[in-house]
Amino acid sequence: MSFLPFKHLHIIELSSVLAGPLTGTFFAELGAKVIKIENRKTQGDVTRSWKSASEDSSSNYSAYYAAANYGKKSLMADLSDPVEIAQLYESIAQSDILLVNFKKGDAEKFGLDYARLKKINPRLIYAEITGFGADDPRTAYDAILQAETGYMSMNGQADGPSTKMPVALIDVLAAHQLKEGILVALLQRAVSAKGARVSVSLYDAAVASLANQASAYLMHQDIPKKMGSAHPTIAPYGDVFKTKDGLELLFAIGNEAHFKVLCDILEIPEIITDSRFESNQQRVLHRTALIEIIQDKVKDWKREALYFALLHEQIPVGCIRDMKEVFENDKSESLILSESKEGVLSKRVKTVIFQIES
Repeated sequence: MSFLPFKHLHIIELSSVLAGPLTGTFFAELGAKVIKIENRKTQGDVTRSWKSASEDSSSNYSAYYAAANYGKKSLMADLSDPVEIAQLYESIAQSDILLVNFKKGDAEKFGLDYARLKKINPRLIYAEITGFGADDPRTAYDAILQAETGYMSMNGQADGPSTKMPVALIDVLAAHQLKEGILVALLQRAVSAKGARVSVSLYDAAVASLANQASAYLMHQDIPKKMGSAHPTIAPYGDVFKTKDGLELLFAIGNEAHFKVLCDILEIPEIITDSRFESNQQRVLHRTALIEIIQDKVKDWKREALYFALLHEQIPVGCIRDMKEVFENDKSESLILSESKEGVLSKRVKTVIFQIES
């Protein structure tokens, strides 16, 4: 990337797992010098050991670790060693941003709390991720947050168990919040010449992202139920249908015009005037009957034929694709970042995907 607005920034990363490291990667992608300090006593960031069965068990570099640690220089350190802490203080004194995600009390124990460090460097932006807030000692892995903030209660099939999302999305959302906070603090520092403490909790990031589901409850006391991929207030939207060749399509029919064209393509124009389906609200009420009718017609089509027939009429439709299909798509190729690290050719998707033109 030729656009490197942060090449003047020096960042120290004392965070691990996903949210903090993704934040560091964002700045590294945009030119910042990011030094990642890992715990020598535990062989580094815990995600180094989070490996699938297909990965090399003798390597200390996992795909999970690669996902969030692009473009950084990694150093092992012992924060309980006075000499190494003194060296870290020297680096912090010359740095712009410090990224941390300490458990409650650890920042003070290691002498790495904001109150102490701002005396060493008044311009320092101290950026921290917490789990449930600074005063809550609970361990906060993403799955715990998905459980505690409502996501799992509404995710999964109606007759199945509550289900977590397959990506640690709460960590990703918290990283976005922290990045935004840091960018605001940088703007503020440009005016005041003073640093700041920026703090984001995983809990707040999760609840702040509940969007329409939160408003449905706050305004009407509607508690979302598990519906698979179906939408609570639109039908058919998010519903998945199996084609003649055993593959799957998802429809996202957002208005009456789309619904009428879908019915014409599937050769079921009679349901357009059926009182059960004549409006979106009625379709939501009679979703089960509607899905059965549509599925009965979809099963006569091969996936690609129906997909392109719908696209030709600009009807919102998506193929259910696995990772192989996603990354064989030319549109995904430009989103991959590669680098050789610790004897491994590592790959991950970009965190910086916006484009700025002047």
